[in-house]
Amino acid sequence: MTILIEQPIFDSQFDVKNVDSNETNELVLDGGFSMPKEVSQNGFATPEVNSFGHSFRDYDAESERQKGVEEFYRLQHINQTYDFVKKMREHYGKLDKAEMGIWECCELLNEVVDESDPDLDEPQIQHLLQSAEAIKKDYPNEDWLHLTALIHDLGKILLLPQFGELPQWAVVGDTFPVGCAFDEANIHHKYFKENPDIKNPAYGTKDGIYTKECGLNNVMMSWGHDDYMYLVAKENGTTLPSAGLFIIRYHSFYPLHREGAYTHLMNDDDRENLKWLHVFNKYDLYSKSKVLVDVEKVKPYYQSLIAKYFPAKLRW
Repeated sequence: MTILIEQPIFDSQFDVKNVDSNETNELVLDGGFSMPKEVSQNGFATPEVNSFGHSFRDYDAESERQKGVEEFYRLQHINQTYDFVKKMREHYGKLDKAEMGIWECCELLNEVVDESDPDLDEPQIQHLLQSAEAIKKDYPNEDWLHLTALIHDLGKILLLPQFGELPQWAVVGDTFPVGCAFDEANIHHKYFKENPDIKNPAYGTKDGIYTKECGLNNVMMSWGHDDYMYLVAKENGTTLPSAGLFIIRYHSFYPLHREGAYTHLMNDDDRENLKWLHVFNKYDLYSKSKVLVDVEKVKPYYQSLIAKYFPAKLRW
């Protein structure tokens, strides 16, 4: 792996210390794959509690971890401005930080723990494999979806020193549009009152600088691992279908796919791809477990998928 690192420039306000199917009730999408059917009784079962014994995405439960999660969102909501996002996209869009394969990047995630996640504190590679293995069980013929699950969080390498060591609030957590009003569906919405963009009248309306049904591709999202991994996949010529790229880019956009906010910005392509994101989200959220996957056992299968959909080396 070749690493070429240049630290991003932050303003003083930012602290960077750190099937194929014949059934008539299935909808075939443009990519040639069909909308999934309901999960069978033998498929993935949604658990009621996370690995801490609490409800999933419970941001109100009293615990030291929950307090840390709330502080994370306070910093995120204050600092994720339109100008900050533009600066990060320009800086990291150069893809000049490293050259390595997908599996090399997966292994780097052994060093990462997501402080915004109230459900799990295991290394990220386990979350990726748990999600992918659960999806593979229920959708054995959709190999693009297995691979999407494996790579969807790889952008979290932005937390590592060789990729800039961005603060957690600039890498993980729920994502949301900037350049328009912050919808109340956003978790811990109260902290947006300290975001400098609140004072910009151009950003204060529901549409903001955008137009109705302009398409999410034309909307600037808060910066983080989602957008970074989307840029890496797209610019390196992946052959994943559009639904796979949509999942990578918007899987943390919980205000949209969980609360139904910001739908006025979506176009027809977004609405089709959102159907797959709703499916994926179940496995992304509820497959988190203390039961670890045997990495070496499953590695050959995922390496074959990587070779199918990606070049051997990518620019990061």
